[in-house]
Amino acid sequence: MAWAYILRGDSGRHYIGSTTNLERRHGQTHSTKRLGDNLKIVAAVELAALGEARALEREMKRKKNPRLALAMLQSRLR
Repeated sequence: MAWAYILRGDSGRHYIGSTTNLERRHGQTHSTKRLGDNLKIVAAVELAALGEARALEREMKRKKNPRLALAMLQSRLR
């Protein structure tokens, strides 16, 4: 199983990503340090394969807007 997700930190900035281990990505990593402390998962959707999660991640990042990416991710939950 794999995940596509959106994180938000204290700075108000967002991070869009995909992983096979959501707990690991929820912690501070090199790519999420810019978000500040207290990372929160805004939304996450579980997908069958990592390739599918990566494709959704790329699609969300193309939106260039966290609100649009969140709407796209939430539409997958329904």
